[in-house]
Amino acid sequence: MMNKINVVFFATPDIALNSFKSLLDDNAFNVSALVTQPARPKGRGKKIIDSPIKKEAIERNIPVFEPVKVSKDDEVLEKIKSLNPDFFVTFAFGQILSQKVLDIPKFYTINLHASLLPKYRGANPICECLLRGDDKTGVTTMITVLELDAGDICLTKEIKLDEQTDYPILCDKISNISPSLIKETLIGLYEHKIQPVKQNACEATFTKKMTNDDKILNFNCPSSVIHNKIRAYCGINTTHFQFNGKLIKVLKSKSVECDLPKEAGEVLNISKQGILIGCSTNAVLITKVKPEGKKEMSAYDWSLGAKINKGDVIKCN
Repeated sequence: MMNKINVVFFATPDIALNSFKSLLDDNAFNVSALVTQPARPKGRGKKIIDSPIKKEAIERNIPVFEPVKVSKDDEVLEKIKSLNPDFFVTFAFGQILSQKVLDIPKFYTINLHASLLPKYRGANPICECLLRGDDKTGVTTMITVLELDAGDICLTKEIKLDEQTDYPILCDKISNISPSLIKETLIGLYEHKIQPVKQNACEATFTKKMTNDDKILNFNCPSSVIHNKIRAYCGINTTHFQFNGKLIKVLKSKSVECDLPKEAGEVLNISKQGILIGCSTNAVLITKVKPEGKKEMSAYDWSLGAKINKGDVIKCN
């Protein structure tokens, strides 16, 4: 009978919760600690609220460490070292680990990365595949090294994408397939049944950090570009346009084939299906919005109060 695989789990956002719980619930593993980012003030009241993954750890009596910078916190590192971990598992942890940290586990630090490496190394792979209109992405388990997402690949799982896959939907898919992938990886490495494969550095691509300008919708672009931007950023840093001095966040859309409008940003039609806006090529049908200071609503409901009409032009900011 195999000894329990001793794991210290490093994660912060909700996407990692299913993997964390799956390891906790599997008798093949012993999760000896959770390392997570310190809780930060949120919302209008700036209250400090524990993340779901931290709450789960507390409910399961799992020790929780919240170092500001784990690589520089010798006290936390000594406590983690005393747990004698076989593996560290990281999943969107949000801190860069030093070699001193990577040397602690008996085997490796294994990272769950939300792309098919070497494609989309870096911190924003989920957005990037949607921005580029890819038809597939996936999750990779890799051995963490000091170079960004450059470690040897253990296993991968593909995820098919279509034009209506947006950021929240893709996060759910990644969250749901990751538990089986990380368990198969850890057991395979522990039993020496997986031989990690080096990445082809020549094929590596990198994600870019989002800027405030990226959030602005410029209708003087093809409709596919507009739609991809809306679905890539909804739920995190939502895209928007201005109308009558108000910021209108766009949450859902479709790319629609049509004749070229007279002017990019022209409102071509308004119906219960949404607001059709002309782009440099074709048009985008906006179906769900969140107007400044208001709750989420259908684009049609917003149009009734906003007095937006067919023929109006939404200027590019």
